[in-house]
Amino acid sequence: MRVVVLAAIIVLNGWPTQHRAALHTAKLEVELRSIVAASGAEIAVAFKTLDGRSELLIEPDVAFHAASTMKVPVMIELFKQADAGKLSLQDPLLVRNEFHSIVDNSLFTLSSGADSDKAVYAADGRTLTLAQLCEAMITVSSNFAANLLIEKLGVENIRNTVTQLGAEGMQVLRGVEDQKAFDKGLNNSTTARGLMVLFERIGSGTAVGRKPDAAMVDILKRQKFNDGIPAGLPKNVAVAHKTGNITRIHHDAGIVFAKRPYVLVILVRGIQDSKQSGALMAKMSRAVYNSVR
Repeated sequence: MRVVVLAAIIVLNGWPTQHRAALHTAKLEVELRSIVAASGAEIAVAFKTLDGRSELLIEPDVAFHAASTMKVPVMIELFKQADAGKLSLQDPLLVRNEFHSIVDNSLFTLSSGADSDKAVYAADGRTLTLAQLCEAMITVSSNFAANLLIEKLGVENIRNTVTQLGAEGMQVLRGVEDQKAFDKGLNNSTTARGLMVLFERIGSGTAVGRKPDAAMVDILKRQKFNDGIPAGLPKNVAVAHKTGNITRIHHDAGIVFAKRPYVLVILVRGIQDSKQSGALMAKMSRAVYNSVR
């Protein structure tokens, strides 16, 4: 047995790099599919190293409610318009809790009790900069900040940018808490592949440009909710990511800055307890990290 193992190691070390990467990816797929099967949930996974040598897709084109992952294309559109000189990140914007439904243009307001951030509500009637709103939208997933930015930037512009980036699986229809739209099934949705494309673009500096993309990475690294992908990694590994969490939906997607940086997207549907789904994502994240060579 020892001779066989040594021979296998010699053969593996003698293979071209792409063959070794393929072997690790095949082993990873078996492990991840086993975790998915045991969970009883609907799960989609997209994994790709930024060097392009390794990629794994599990149900990559199945649509899920996007939850707060849809805030990533909002951020990209903000930096795109800033890069084009249409606005400045330091421009002030009036904080006003008044939005329009995409169904009939009727007004609705957001509830602070249903949001993960209170600071933007405290600024109601005053101004915050676009940069401050973006920071709140990403790092603490402020719905109020997201809706303000969506109305400022224009949802059609956000959709067009997503299409131009080749991430059609991400569908941004509206802001958050538009109950009339929700009742009609008009929800933001995403696929694992769509999110992977967006993060791959950011990670390679081709979403807007190297400087603005680097600034977006810095914001994503300040994410405050870290019970998913980061929880499965060593403490010294940085992650630039965005989570999404609503009833029976829990997602995490981002760039893991391992020795070989990679994009990882995990979408979960069907688990009521977010602690359970977070632990599941952490387990999958750890498996991916251990497979990357």
